[in-house]
Amino acid sequence: MKKLIPLLLVPPLLVAGLMFFVLYEGPRMRSQHHIREFQMNLPSIPAGTQPALPVDRLPTAAEAARLTNPLPATADNLSRARVYYTYYCVFCHGDAGTGDGPVGQSYIPRPADLRSTHTASLRDGELLRAMLTGIGHEPVLLRVVPPEHRWYLALLVRSLTRP
Repeated sequence: MKKLIPLLLVPPLLVAGLMFFVLYEGPRMRSQHHIREFQMNLPSIPAGTQPALPVDRLPTAAEAARLTNPLPATADNLSRARVYYTYYCVFCHGDAGTGDGPVGQSYIPRPADLRSTHTASLRDGELLRAMLTGIGHEPVLLRVVPPEHRWYLALLVRSLTRP
């Protein structure tokens, strides 16, 4: 029995010693390689190539003033618009568009009241541009909302401003 005690104690002590060594003497994050995006030198684009997806360009203020919504205000379009509004806008602007959504209440400044007279006075293109370049946390819509859903959202906002 006395000969078994060293056999039972030695393996756990070796494992504990190895863990101690790895934890206190092992590799550190400062010695591991890392790449920061702002420090990268991107390779040049080969001549004669085209981007796979077209770059989504925001209309200028003058272009936006001339744009009109190509979607008619039909019941089908408004129901699709309500679905997209639920996807992208309801968390900040609330169900009725008053700016009282659960996420929007934590923002300073608060999200816009989509039923306001200022919103109603905007032309369709100006409304679209304001939705994509708004103040506060809203500019993410340019990256989040696909172009094919944007006019539906403008249609719904326009329906909220009608009496």
